[in-house]
Amino acid sequence: IVIVILSCSIVVSGQGIITDRPDQTESSLTIQVKSLQIESGLLLEFLGEDGLNSERSILAPTTLIRYGLLDFAEVRIVSQIENIKNKSNNITGIKDLEIGAKLQLLKKKQVSLEIALLSHLIIPSGSKEVTGNTSGLINKVCVSHKTNSNIDIGYNLGYNYFDDDSESFTYSVVIGLGINERASIYFEPYGEVLNLDKNLTNINSGITYLLRDNFQLDFSFGSGINYTFNYVATGFSWNISAD
Repeated sequence: IVIVILSCSIVVSGQGIITDRPDQTESSLTIQVKSLQIESGLLLEFLGEDGLNSERSILAPTTLIRYGLLDFAEVRIVSQIENIKNKSNNITGIKDLEIGAKLQLLKKKQVSLEIALLSHLIIPSGSKEVTGNTSGLINKVCVSHKTNSNIDIGYNLGYNYFDDDSESFTYSVVIGLGINERASIYFEPYGEVLNLDKNLTNINSGITYLLRDNFQLDFSFGSGINYTFNYVATGFSWNISAD
């Protein structure tokens, strides 16, 4: 998720860290070679109307670890602990592990355009209470460009496939506005089409603040547009350089 300073998909002018949180749009940039980046946080979400069909989930922590393997490539691991509470259950467990990579396909400074390809393999390794019990692939094409010195635009198109023959198409567009060299805000519509049938559309917004050149704080919130869904999240991103 970033624009340079929206890292998540957005970048702020002069910012030293590029992140994939807090938004849903993955950055079109890879991190510096031989650097390690930890992006972690807490997410609280509510799905459904009050009553039998409502559900509350807490992801704490939800963590992405990135390592710059080459100038154009990074490897990635996603690990999450989730608590789910509904009318009949209250369960906690480790979600299925995701491992993957991001490849920088294009970076043209003359036209301020970046394109990357991201893929994650979902391994059904989680706790029995929360595992999906199936492997899968998450794939995204990530694009971003700068319209002027303060505004960045990023967008993703994705396709996910799982061994139980379920699939989904994902999409997101993020607009990031740099307030100053350390703070930025973003606005983002996003969603997915499940099994070529059900479209779930959402919208979110948030703020990032660069505490140090290699350490960023974030806060975000969002809602469903055509279904009942709300979330709030906060976290940090920390880049540990080999230099």
